Amino acid sequence: MTVAVQTGTWQLDQAASTVGLRHTTMWGLVTVKGTFTAVSGQGEVRPDGSAAGTVTLDVASLDTKNAKRDTHLRSADFFDAGNHPEITFAVGGAERLDGDDVRVTGQLTVRGTSRPVTFTARLTDASAEALTLDAEFTVDRGQFGMGWNQLGMMRALTTVTAGLRFTRTAA
Repeated sequence: MTVAVQTGTWQLDQAASTVGLRHTTMWGLVTVKGTFTAVSGQGEVRPDGSAAGTVTLDVASLDTKNAKRDTHLRSADFFDAGNHPEITFAVGGAERLDGDDVRVTGQLTVRGTSRPVTFTARLTDASAEALTLDAEFTVDRGQFGMGWNQLGMMRALTTVTAGLRFTRTAA
């Protein structure tokens, strides 16, 4: 069953949304998982069905349940939170595919470097007042200046997972 999405302006529900990452380290033996606890965003669904918006992550909010590792991830070796406190994904378009799949295109900016990213999200819930998108895609961290890889322990690809709930704002 395909759900309909209402036109208008939508605000990210921070309490009901999550953005995480998963990265294999230690030559493929260990998977590090983390969650950005501060996520914000908004979007617009236009009458023609097109969509645009932005999702912003506070880099300092990344929590992997290991304080020493989190401090290292915020350093210049990785996210460089002191100089680049936010990660942004600027949605340039969202095209409805078969069923509830949505092709999302946009610009991902990490450490001041922007790259085009396209992925397929799934519209898991939609009503006149709220909608939820779930997505999983990979990012090559080297394309964003994160080449730190002591002893070759880390793969280049990081998996990003997102469950984003938006609520419709008053007209």
